[in-house]
Amino acid sequence: MKKSIKNILSYNSKTLIGFELIYKLVSTIIFIPLFLTIFKLITKIGGYNYLTIENLIKFITNPLTLLFLIILIILLTFYILIDISTIIIILDSSYQKKKITIKNAFTMACQKSLNVFKRKNFFLPFLVLFLIPFLNIGISSGFISTIKIPEFILDFITSNKLLSILYYILIFILAIILFRWLYVLHYFVLEDCNFKEARIKSTNLSKNNKLKDFLKLTLSQFVIGIIYVLFILVGIILITLIYKWLGKINIFGNISITIIWLLIAISFIIVILLATPISYAIISILYYRHKDKIKENIKHVKVKEINNQKINKRFKIFKYCIFVLLIGCATLFTYSVINGKYDLNIEYIRTMEVTAHRGASVDFPENTMKAFIGAKEYGADWIELDVQQTKDKKLIVLHDTNLRRTTGVNKNTWEMTYAEIEKLDAGSFFDSKFKGEKIPLLEDVIKYAKENNLKLNIELKPTGNEENFESSVIDVIRKYDFQNNCVVTSQVYEVLENVKKYDKDIKTVYVMSFAYGDITNLKSADSFSIEAASINRTLVKKVHNNGKEIYAWTVNTNESINKMIEYNVDNIITDNITLAKKLIYSSKTSNIIQEYIKFIENILI
Repeated sequence: MKKSIKNILSYNSKTLIGFELIYKLVSTIIFIPLFLTIFKLITKIGGYNYLTIENLIKFITNPLTLLFLIILIILLTFYILIDISTIIIILDSSYQKKKITIKNAFTMACQKSLNVFKRKNFFLPFLVLFLIPFLNIGISSGFISTIKIPEFILDFITSNKLLSILYYILIFILAIILFRWLYVLHYFVLEDCNFKEARIKSTNLSKNNKLKDFLKLTLSQFVIGIIYVLFILVGIILITLIYKWLGKINIFGNISITIIWLLIAISFIIVILLATPISYAIISILYYRHKDKIKENIKHVKVKEINNQKINKRFKIFKYCIFVLLIGCATLFTYSVINGKYDLNIEYIRTMEVTAHRGASVDFPENTMKAFIGAKEYGADWIELDVQQTKDKKLIVLHDTNLRRTTGVNKNTWEMTYAEIEKLDAGSFFDSKFKGEKIPLLEDVIKYAKENNLKLNIELKPTGNEENFESSVIDVIRKYDFQNNCVVTSQVYEVLENVKKYDKDIKTVYVMSFAYGDITNLKSADSFSIEAASINRTLVKKVHNNGKEIYAWTVNTNESINKMIEYNVDNIITDNITLAKKLIYSSKTSNIIQEYIKFIENILI
C-alpha cells in the first residue's frame, strides 16, 4: 500500500502541488472573500446588520434568506467539488501512468462538478459540506476542514453522561454512513454517476471492508504526521547543535541554519498542499483495489499524452533560481537577527487578562467561595460568575435556573427564599470533600473580590420572574464602590439596555455564543464576550477600532488559547487558568521558527 500511494502521488507530483498551491492562493485572495461578501449581502437583503444567537433562528427561517443561503451552499459545494474532482482526476491519470497538465485536469473537473446542479444530485452538498468535515478524518477539502463543533457545546455534552452517550452514538452512526459512502465522489467524478447511483455502488464496494478501510486510512495519515513531526524535530536539533558547536555564529553557521529553516518552511508548505491529495490518494488506491478484487470494471478519465521535457527543464531552472533567491534573502535576515538588527524577543504592547470561568471550576465546585478563592491562588485576573434572584429578591451566585444539578433539589431559584437555599449543599455534587459548601450571595463575592484586588465578570441570568433585577445588582455594586472593578454581562441584550437606563456609567458586556456582522452597532454593549469559534482577526480588529474590548469564552485547550492570543483578544475566559497564564506569558517572546510557520499559515490556510 505504501508503495502504491507513493507512486500515485509522485507520478504527477508537480501538477498536484502546482494545482493545490494555485487553489489555496486563489481561495485566500479571491473566493473566501467573495463567499463572505455574498453572505454579507444576504444578511443585508434580509434586513440584518448583525447576527447573534437571539436573531439567528429568525434569520434562517426567513424564506428569502433561506433561499439565498441554499444557493450559496450549492455554489460553495461546486467550488469545493472542483478542488476534489481535480485531485481525483490527477490521481487517476497517475494510476494510468499518464502525465496530465493542471489546465486539462481543471477543465475536466469543472465539467464534472457542474453535475452538482442537477436535481438528482441535490443531496450531494450534505456529504461534501457536513459529513466529511464533521468526522474530521482529514479527507475533506482544505476550505471546509476547519468546521468544528464549538468548544462550549462539546464541554456541555461531555459534562452530561446521557448527552455524551448520544453524542458518541451519533458519531458512530455517521462513521458507518461515511465509510459506506467513502467512494461516492470517485464514482461521481470517474463514472459520471448521480448521487443515488454513486451511493449504491460505494456501499457495495465497501461491503465487508469498512473497518479495514478506516484502519488503513487513519493509520496512513498517522504515519505521515509522525514522519513530518520527526523531520521538524531533527531540524530543530540540528539548529541547536550548530549554535552549540560554533559558539559565535560565523558565515558558514549562518548559511547552514538558514538552509535548515528553509527546509522546515518548505516541508511545511508541501504538507499543507498535499494534505488533501494524500487522503484521496489513499482512498483512490483502496477504490481501485476493491474494484479489482470484485472484478468490477475500472473506468478512467481519458488523458492525452503530453511531452514534458521542455516543461521539466523550465521547472528545474525556475526551482533552482527560487531556492537560491530564498537562501540569499533568508541568510541576510538571519545574519541581521544574530547581529541584533532585529529583536525577536518582542514584548507585545497589550495586556491580555485571564478570567476564571465560574471560579476555578476544574478543581472546586463552580460558583462557590472555594472556587473563587482557588481562582485567586491560581493567578486569575478576573472571576466570571452568574447571578440569579431568589423568591425573596436576594441576589445569589448560581448558573442554572434549577438547583437540581448542583444541590440535588429539583426546584427553581424563584421558588425558594435565600434562607432555604442557604441550607443546601452546593459542594457534594463535585466531590464529597466539599460537602457543606454554600451558594454565596453576590454581595459576599464582591466583598471578597474587593479585599483581594480581583475583578468580577457578573453575568445576569434572567428567568422572567425577577423584580428590579438589573437595578438591584447595580445597587450592590455601588454599595461597595465596585463600579471600576467589574463588568455586568448578559446573553440577553435587553438586560444591558436596562442596565444602561439605570446607570449609564456601568460597563456592560454582551455575551454571544454566535456573532456575525457589525455588532459594534449594539450601543448598550460597551464590549463583547464571544464564544471562541465565532472569533476571527477581522472581528477583533473591528471591535478594537470601535474602542471596545473582546472577551473569548470558554477557551480550555492549547490550540484554542493560542489562537485567541494570536487574534489579540483582550480577555480569555477559561476553566484552565494555569494553562492560559502560561501560554500568554510564553507568547510575549517570539520564536523564529514559529514566526516562519505562522507566516506560511497566514498565506496558505
